Amino acid sequence: MIFFKFLKKHNIGYALSGGGAKGFAHLGAIKALEERKLKPDIIAGTSAGALAGVFYADGYAPEEVVDLFRNTKFKQFVEFTLPTSGLFRPTGLHDFIKRNLRAKTFEQLQFPFVAVATDWELGKYVAFSEGDNLVDAVVASCCVPLIFSPVEIDGRRYVDGGLFKNLPASVIKEECNVLFGVNVAMTMPPEDKNNLKYFAERTFTMMATSNTLADKKLCNVLVEMEGLSKYWMFDLSHTEDIFEAGYRATVRKLNERKSTSSIIRAKRFELLDFKKQR
Repeated sequence: MIFFKFLKKHNIGYALSGGGAKGFAHLGAIKALEERKLKPDIIAGTSAGALAGVFYADGYAPEEVVDLFRNTKFKQFVEFTLPTSGLFRPTGLHDFIKRNLRAKTFEQLQFPFVAVATDWELGKYVAFSEGDNLVDAVVASCCVPLIFSPVEIDGRRYVDGGLFKNLPASVIKEECNVLFGVNVAMTMPPEDKNNLKYFAERTFTMMATSNTLADKKLCNVLVEMEGLSKYWMFDLSHTEDIFEAGYRATVRKLNERKSTSSIIRAKRFELLDFKKQR
């Protein structure tokens, strides 16, 4: 890989999608990529992808992040509020991230990290990548509308980045030689369930899936996690199972003949052409 690392600002990038508790599959994917010595130089994450990505960028091993959440429950991360803009305030999530992150700013992370949220007033996605609003940016990225109240940053309100950019490939594509995308928010056939929780989750998943189509095409290697629909968006009781599912899916993808080796060869040729042009 040393043959092409100067083509762009970063050699390898990860784009990690939103998906609630299914985001623990990101950590399994990262473990599999690490084993192939495909560690990132930059990560962009939306919602659950931002949560997994920030802890990894802070120096935690994938398994250590899973351990942080062991024996936790959804109610520990929220606070009931008057339902004007959301059922819960993400107070507990904010405190949890602040307590466990060693970095206090984006710049103190071990490598560049981008958290993608949605500007509630302007109706567009925003990429946070610098300054001391690290914790607020990650929490905002995770705030599913109606479930959570928006997070205010510098006088503006932000919610889940999945509304417009659930797979943030385009956010860092131009900076990376090779971009690995991990999508954990797959829309599956509807189940025979009739409850508000299920309909709310399925509605948000379908919306998020629709805005990933263009970004999926930008990934040099795309890992998509199937079989996770049985896990509820805020189910923290199956974190190890979801982690293992992410690991296995990524190993299968990396074992495909055209997954990584052909991409690396292609990038080497790009560098040769680049040198000739100069």
